[in-house]
Parts: sequence; C-alpha cells; structure tokens
Amino acid sequence: MKKSDFLVIFTLDDQHYALSLPTVGRVVRIVAITPLPNAPDIILGVVNFQGQVISVINVRRRFCLPEREIAISDQLLVAHTARRPVALVADAVLDVIACEAQSLITAENILPKIEYVEGVVKLSDGLILIHDLDKFLSLEEEDSLNQALKNQVLEAS
Repeated sequence: MKKSDFLVIFTLDDQHYALSLPTVGRVVRIVAITPLPNAPDIILGVVNFQGQVISVINVRRRFCLPEREIAISDQLLVAHTARRPVALVADAVLDVIACEAQSLITAENILPKIEYVEGVVKLSDGLILIHDLDKFLSLEEEDSLNQALKNQVLEAS
C-alpha cells in the first residue's frame, strides 16, 4: 500500500473489511449467480457483467464465516486481480475512505504470513482488515477455475 491510499469498506455480518480502491471496478446490486460445475469450493458461480463472464468468490467461505443465503440486499464488488476479474458478495458496501500512512499497520507487523491480509487500518471506531485480492485464490484454485471456465465455454459452443 502507498503512503495514502483509498479503501472500499464492506461488511460481512457485523465485521468491516476493506479492499484497495484501485482493485474495485464497480459495486452493483446482487444478480443471479449461475453455478459453475467443477469449480473450486471457494467459487459460488459466475455472473454476466457487461458481456463478460466473471467468477464470484465466496468470501464467507474464504474467511471461515458462517454461510448464509444470499439476500436481495447484498451487493457485488466487481474487482480485478492481477490475473482475472472477480466479484465478491458483500452484505453491504459502506464507504470509500482515505487511509493515511500513520493509521496503517502492514500485515508483516501484525502476524507474518497471514493469509489474504495486506494490512490493518486503525480508525476511531475500530480496526478494519485490508485484504489482498490477488491472494484470494491459490494457484491450485486458479488452475481448477480456469479448467471449469474452459469446460463451460466448450459446452456452450
């Protein structure tokens, strides 16, 4: 993260999380998610977003949170990793905030090798975990997802 970065704040249950603003393309209302056979367990399915098929990551499963049915009030964060566009289901997307260097603690200073976390930002009302979207899928999950998407394209043609 840079000395001053912008973060998109979202919630799952009562916990706040953040992604770096440059990784988030859009926030949209939840839409129907099409199951993707043989995809990794972390993938809920795919959505068609402006003509592009985008994988939907089950953030609750990734963070070991209790599963729940998707609600009509949920939102999708359409974002991009270094390798692909993805969508994350969030209970709500709350805000975009500026994060100053003095309020940021990098993950290495908290717990080295902590998965998916880039750092923590200290706010007046608590701490928010900043997640590294590029680490959400392991290489094995990436390969499995690529194969599932390829098979889906072959079946559709």
